Amino acid sequence: MKPSQPSSFLAARGTRLVAAAATLALLAACADTQGIRPQAQLTDAAALGLPASQGQSLAPAADWWTALGDPQLDRLVAQALAGNPNLRVAAARVAKARSAEVIAKSAYYPQVNGSLDLNRQRFSENYIYPAPLGGSVQNLGTLQLNGGWELDFFGKHEGALDAAIGQIRAAEAEADAARVLLAANVVKAYVQWARVNDQYQLAQRTLSQRQSMLQLVQDRVKAGLDNQLEVRQNEANRADTRTSIAALEQQQFAARNALAALLGQPRLADDVKPPQLSQFKTLTVPTELHADWLARRADISAARWRVEAAKGEVQVARAQFYPNINLAAFLGFQSLGFDNLIKGGSFQWGVGPAVRLPIFEAGKLRANLAAKSADVDAAIESYNAAVIDAMRETADQAQAVQSVARQQQEQAHALSAAEAAWDIAQQRYKAGLGTYLNVLSAETAVLGQRRQQVDLAAQAVSAQIGLTQAMGGGWQPTAEEAALPAAQAVSDGAPSQTAAR
Repeated sequence: MKPSQPSSFLAARGTRLVAAAATLALLAACADTQGIRPQAQLTDAAALGLPASQGQSLAPAADWWTALGDPQLDRLVAQALAGNPNLRVAAARVAKARSAEVIAKSAYYPQVNGSLDLNRQRFSENYIYPAPLGGSVQNLGTLQLNGGWELDFFGKHEGALDAAIGQIRAAEAEADAARVLLAANVVKAYVQWARVNDQYQLAQRTLSQRQSMLQLVQDRVKAGLDNQLEVRQNEANRADTRTSIAALEQQQFAARNALAALLGQPRLADDVKPPQLSQFKTLTVPTELHADWLARRADISAARWRVEAAKGEVQVARAQFYPNINLAAFLGFQSLGFDNLIKGGSFQWGVGPAVRLPIFEAGKLRANLAAKSADVDAAIESYNAAVIDAMRETADQAQAVQSVARQQQEQAHALSAAEAAWDIAQQRYKAGLGTYLNVLSAETAVLGQRRQQVDLAAQAVSAQIGLTQAMGGGWQPTAEEAALPAAQAVSDGAPSQTAAR
């Protein structure tokens, strides 16, 4: 039995569609992406010589600064984390990145929009429209819904979404890194204020001592045991101390303002009192570095996510070589004359596929893919540089902690010896067995050692803070970040599938 006409039509139409699809597949197979791929590789912590962690590592706590034992400092850090403008900038960048994810996800769904076009038009007498339409002036109206759906067979949407998610994770990690940096800077500024305050207190005690010594010298002059030279020398030293006090007062003012700026405030509240170095407890810091600390640095995590984002862009660029397939449809009304626009006879609809395949682009697609591949290389090398800088920073801070501790031990002996020599010089001077020049020399040595003692105490706390910051500052990676491979070869720029949908 012969098939009916509609069946023959459908069969013929299906044959043509299959032939068209086969032709597109053949053309797609000819897409020339050979020789274009990222070349760089991520650095492996094992290759850098860091030992693997043995058991539970000594990672800083998220609120590590509380171990210093200063409730006032705890309040200041909390204020900074709540009110610093730089953190709000970082939060805005995260919000922007999340918006890009929504845009990328929208490509997976059909897009529908409505349109209304009303025109008054004169039709040409010498075109396709015969009289009486040709040469007449008519009202044209169109009211319809238009829809389109881009079908993704070659990973374009997936790559765009991977890139967007990578940017989100990078922005989130950078925001966390900003919080770690801010907390560390607040604590460092607080310690600097304590150092200046201790130096100020030392200068005040020195001034009192020199005032007492001046009175002693004046009494000896009256007794004929000394002359005005010793008086003038002591007065000069007293004036020098007052100059130092004035300079330290200015430094105290600057230290308060620096701390206030980190808090996002024009000035500190009046109830914020100057700290002292002696009130700080010792921070517990690790004595040996392990490979796992790299995963606890938010800045390194951000650099790693930038690599994933760049790889997603490569996938998008690679998909440009293949057919772009859209399903398009419209539904609405069209008429000559506005009064007929919404009548049943004006109803129209249409549906069908639209396929676009690049044939000749004068090298544009290859150049775009090469550029995106270069972005991956740049992101990988930025990550590698971040790892190396982090290792250098951590090693420097660990060495600083040990070095300052040794300096403090030696300086304690030097201070003890200088104070003993000063005490002997004063006793000999009071007994008339030594000169005032010996007293001044011994006093100068003691003051120098006391200033160094304050500076070393501040350096010790600052080094502990620096090492804590270098070890990640208490930041902990999410499960998604922990699952991200720290190192892998990048051969074709395809995005990883670790990003959560």
